[in-house]
Amino acid sequence: MIDRLLGRAELKDRIDELETENHHLERRVEAESERRSDAVADRQRAEARVNRLEDRITSLEDRVERAERDDPSFAFRHTTAASGPDVADVLGRLRAVESDDPEGVLTAFVPGDDAVPASVRDHFGDRSRLVRRAAPAVVVADDTGAVSAALSVPLPPEPFDRWAARPRLPARWFRPTGRFAFAVVRADTFARGVYEAGERVDVEGFTTDVKAAHSKGGFSQGRFERRRDGQIADHLEDVRSVLRETTDVDRTIVVGERSVLGEVRELADHTDVTDATGPPEEALTDAFHDFWTVRVRAV
Repeated sequence: MIDRLLGRAELKDRIDELETENHHLERRVEAESERRSDAVADRQRAEARVNRLEDRITSLEDRVERAERDDPSFAFRHTTAASGPDVADVLGRLRAVESDDPEGVLTAFVPGDDAVPASVRDHFGDRSRLVRRAAPAVVVADDTGAVSAALSVPLPPEPFDRWAARPRLPARWFRPTGRFAFAVVRADTFARGVYEAGERVDVEGFTTDVKAAHSKGGFSQGRFERRRDGQIADHLEDVRSVLRETTDVDRTIVVGERSVLGEVRELADHTDVTDATGPPEEALTDAFHDFWTVRVRAV
C-alpha cells in the first residue's frame, strides 16, 4: 500500500519489464553470437575444403603432365619448322599421299582448340588433344595411320573437314604466291614490300621519332603522354597513306605490334602479330620470314 501511494509499485513493475526485456536481449545476443561462431566455423571448414580440392587439382594436373611426358601417344612424334623451299618439299610429300579409297585421306582446318571437328576427333581419338594443342592448323591424315600431321598455316582458310582420295593443300595457304603487299608496322617503324611469288620487287619504309620514355623534369607525365600519343597518331596516318596507295596487288598482309594493328586492320586482307624489330627493311625481312615459316608437327 505504501509502495502504491509513493508510486514505487509502478516503478518496480517497469523495472521487472525492463529486466525481462534485457534478459530476452541477452539471449538474442548470445544466439547471434552462436550463429556468428557457426558461420565462421562453416567458412573455415569451406576454406579448408577449397584448399584441399585445389591441392588435389594441382596433384592431378602434375600427374597428367607426367603421363603426357611419359606416354609418347600424347606428345608430338616430331616437330620441325619449314621455310622457303622446305615448305614446298613438305607440301609435295603430303600431296603425294593418295588412296584407292575415295574417302581414305582426311584434311581439315582446325581454327582453335575449341573447334576440333567430329571427323578429326573420331579419327585421332585421345590424340585429338594434340590437334587442339597445334591449332590453328591444317591436319592431314590417312585411314591407315601412316600419315598424321598438323601444319600451321600462314593464311588460314575457312574451317573445313573432308575425307577424299587426296589431301587438300593449296599453295596459297602456306607459301607466298601471286603479287601481294607485305608490311610490318610498329609504333615508330614501318616498312612495306611488294612481292611477286616471294621475290620482293619494291620496298618503302620509314621511322618516326616517338618518345619512348618520360624523363625526369621537363614535361609533366600527362603532357608527355599526349605528345607521344600525337606522334604515334601522325606515324600511323603516314602508314595508312602508304597502304591506301598500294593498289596494284592481289592482297595486303600487315603484321606488327598488337597495340597498333587495330589502326590499320581495315586496310589489310590479313593481319598477324610479330615481334620483329630493328630498322624498317631489317624488320620487314625478319617479319616476312617468320610469317611464312610453317611449323610441322607429326601427331
